[in-house]
Amino acid sequence: MFFYLAKVGYFFIQPSNFFIVLALLGLSVAALGIRRKTGIRLAWFGVVALAVCGISPVANWIILPLEERFPRPASVEGFDGIIVLGGAVDTIVTGARGDTALTTSGERITITARLASQILKAVVIHTGGQGFIVASQATEAEGAARLFEDFGIPADRIILEDESRNTWENAVLTKVLVDPQPEQSWLLVTSAYHMPRAMGVFERAGWTGLTAYPVDYRTRGEADRMLGFSGVSKGLRRFDLAFREWIGLVVYRLTGRSASLFPEPKS
Repeated sequence: MFFYLAKVGYFFIQPSNFFIVLALLGLSVAALGIRRKTGIRLAWFGVVALAVCGISPVANWIILPLEERFPRPASVEGFDGIIVLGGAVDTIVTGARGDTALTTSGERITITARLASQILKAVVIHTGGQGFIVASQATEAEGAARLFEDFGIPADRIILEDESRNTWENAVLTKVLVDPQPEQSWLLVTSAYHMPRAMGVFERAGWTGLTAYPVDYRTRGEADRMLGFSGVSKGLRRFDLAFREWIGLVVYRLTGRSASLFPEPKS
């Protein structure tokens, strides 16, 4: 139930959707002459909010704290396994075309392959099934397995978890599948903006020995703090992405699915 509520609920509060609906609602109210001034104000608010979120640096302001929260480790030696979260495979296109199609988070897969070549004794665990309400013809695990094979990673080093639909299920189902031991150490690979929530969820699910390895950065770092966007659509996509993570952090904490509100590296 949580999965469906999260998907449907976020659709309505996603900033780009919300502001567009607000502007259209305001125009409709004004056109009907019911509360003309109120309608005009709503429409203007929606349009201005779209412009601010899409052009100004505000999208970078809210994504930078997420991306900068967990640094990469200085060394990747000695890890027993690499856990990579789903989100890199477009299951709809993959299922239709019969070959792996990557999303904008494809770096999760490619950098995991590089890490696997550096840590030759580590197992590679991909966790991800289908993250859509309507099932597609393929799972993320299927698409990832094909790419790992292409990258030359032996099949006996790969573990696939193909039922999870969100970060909480990634953590819980992978823990059941792998049965990690207290003395083992693991690299957790996911997008930098998603890493705080992922670390909090995995720790809450009982994982120990985790080290974050963020990938798929959307900014250059502090150099982008005051950088705006030349196109509204790009800025809105980044704003939506970061907003979703902040909402996810709050919801996961309130529902007991995260170890803290804004997880941080262990000292």
